[in-house]
Parts: sequence; C-alpha cells; structure tokens
Amino acid sequence: MDQRSHFVFGTHPDHGFVATATAHTPIHLADWYLTRETFEQVSGTPGLYRLTRPEQDGPRRTRQAVHDLRAQGFAVYADYSLDPVSEPDLSKRLVDARQARIARAAAGRSPQLRSTGAPLPVPAPVPGAAVTAARRAGRSR
Repeated sequence: MDQRSHFVFGTHPDHGFVATATAHTPIHLADWYLTRETFEQVSGTPGLYRLTRPEQDGPRRTRQAVHDLRAQGFAVYADYSLDPVSEPDLSKRLVDARQARIARAAAGRSPQLRSTGAPLPVPAPVPGAAVTAARRAGRSR
C-alpha cells in the first residue's frame, strides 16, 4: 500500500466490499465521497464502509468507485481484483468480440444456402425497352 493513499478498497469476509479513508483524508470528506459511491458506514467500526447491496454487481461498482475517486484526484489503493487499472477495457473487449463474430459470419456460408445447398437464383436483367415503357406508364409529374 502506498503511504500517500487517501482511500483503501478491499474485501472483508463478513462485510464484503469495503473501503476506508487513511489519515490523509478528513473524516467528513471521506464520509461524503464514500456515501455518494453507495458505501455505508459499518456500525461498531468507525471509518470502515461497506458497499450497499454487494450482490448487485458488487465488483464492478467497487471498481467504478475506485475509478471515480481517482478521477477526483485522490490517491486510491485497491486490491488487485478491485483495481480498474488491472482490468482490460471492457468496451475494447466488447468491440473485439463483435468484430470476431462478424468475421466468423463472413467466413462461413450463408444460412440461406445451407438448407438447399444450391445458390440463390439471380433475377434476369430487364430489357431496356420494358424499362422505358414502365416509366411512361407511371404517373406524370
């Protein structure tokens, strides 16, 4: 842990995802930030906060809290599993997965062709005289 950290995040066997402020952060400021990041103070343990409703995507919400506090200029220490820096960028992973699906689909045969094995019929070209006659039969401007 860095000695200049303002907040420390980790896991606790009884309280789940927890956070605490170090001596470098005033108590009222730590309380204000952590409650806005959906942490609540653990009764009987001053300075210890736990994530509310950890069963609702607790790891992601804790990583988001770490990210938000760092964006505010605080030095934050977090366990490796809760540190957003250690997680690959989710949006990049989603884009890569989508591109891989598109590439697999483009490399495979069309589902329309799989059923019969024969290529789809190509419509015959329309002769030029029929096109002009169809245009004349349409509405006038």
